[in-house]
Amino acid sequence: MATTIQRAGSAGNAAQTKPAQRLFIPGPTDVLPDVMAAQTAPMIGHRSDEFEALFAKVEEQLKALFFTKSRVYIVAASGSALHEASMRNCVSGRVLNFVNGAFSQRWHDAAKGCGKQTIRVDVAWNTAVKPETVSQALAQELADGPVDAITVVHNETSTGVVSPVGDIAAAVRSISPETLVLVDAVSSFAGTEIPVDAWGIDLCLTSSQKALALPPGLAFCAASDRVLARAEQVTGRGWYFDFLNLEKSLKKNTTPSTPAITLMRALSVQLDHIFAEGLAERFARHAHLAQLTQQWALDHGFELAAEEGYRSPTVTNVTNNLAINVGALNRHLEEADMEISNGYGIYKDKAFRLAHMGEVTEADMQRLFAAMDEFLAA
Repeated sequence: MATTIQRAGSAGNAAQTKPAQRLFIPGPTDVLPDVMAAQTAPMIGHRSDEFEALFAKVEEQLKALFFTKSRVYIVAASGSALHEASMRNCVSGRVLNFVNGAFSQRWHDAAKGCGKQTIRVDVAWNTAVKPETVSQALAQELADGPVDAITVVHNETSTGVVSPVGDIAAAVRSISPETLVLVDAVSSFAGTEIPVDAWGIDLCLTSSQKALALPPGLAFCAASDRVLARAEQVTGRGWYFDFLNLEKSLKKNTTPSTPAITLMRALSVQLDHIFAEGLAERFARHAHLAQLTQQWALDHGFELAAEEGYRSPTVTNVTNNLAINVGALNRHLEEADMEISNGYGIYKDKAFRLAHMGEVTEADMQRLFAAMDEFLAA
């Protein structure tokens, strides 16, 4: 089964066939055929004019997608690597880690692993980090001295909760303008608008395999001038993730070490698709699919785990209050070449997650709903 969608390919605005979606998990996501095929082109040198032209093209497109005029660093790594990079470049003193799920916990672990003075602020899972929570915690810690940075996850993949990072950044600036605001947008970037400059976010990181709908292996972060100024004052930045090192190479349209050339080619093709669709249209599609998915869950007697008003546009976390066998459901879906995610960690079998990110269409979601309806009716 396949659906046909209009995509801008390397040869122009020719239509291509989009295979039926297989993965309804919060990453990795399915990748369009021509994006996959871009990785099979003959290899080129990473110090060649051809690569520098490729780098320059995707750099400008990524800046537009981050809504920033500053810079976007491109590294061959996972998004989690940039958790560590942010700590090595932005923190010499204390950092506040706001933890409301598994991946905000991971950022806290990275901070500890880098030997930073970490202050963990726990927020109940399935609820958002709120500006007033940040303001209260930051004000309390400022009584003991400066706080270099705060970390917060925009879209907590483990729970399907979105935190209002723009409002959080504004709250931080009003209390402590010198404190950097570091944001993880791994599972929301390219699925919803994140205006980095307008919101005053100092660093926004993401990775390739979620709403960007690329193969795993690339990570990106938009970094402000304030971040570079801070990095100049921080020792022990390492080498591979040293932002000053990355900045020198970026100005030459390259990277300090050998980049993932094949993935960069795939990135170029996928970014063309994203801008051909239109950013407003892409974000609206994700919001529409989220609404459809939430309504399907409610119509079938399930509850939504994420706090109302803070639900993700890219992944819906469904409470398993009907006590269905999630493993059996996935075995049923496997027969139709589809897969969803169980609940994360302590929520295994107590919830399940339906991702609607990347190149997913309404037809894809309806196909998934039909198969799940069959299971529930059996």
